[in-house]
Amino acid sequence: MMDEQEFRRAAEAALERLKKHLIAREEEDEAGFEVEEQQGAMHVLFEEPAGKFVITPNTPVRQIWISALSTSFKLDWDAAGAVFVLPRSGEKLIPLVDRLIEERKEG
Repeated sequence: MMDEQEFRRAAEAALERLKKHLIAREEEDEAGFEVEEQQGAMHVLFEEPAGKFVITPNTPVRQIWISALSTSFKLDWDAAGAVFVLPRSGEKLIPLVDRLIEERKEG
């Protein structure tokens, strides 16, 4: 398991890349959401219908957690790929969040 400092650096970098990606999407005409950071967590706030996703690092277990669509997603660090991935599907952080946003739009 990576140490706390390594995890914090990796998580901060991953969340910064995700934030930049989401802000670029947010600027699209029909994105329907905005991104905010609050106390170390990232919130993706939806307008219609109102709702949010919460994305936060969980340092004690060295995971990034996503609360979205009434489900908790726990991503582990993949040292070989230098990314956070969802173990059960192998999805990386940014594609997973994109998929969840699209599922929310369709649902």
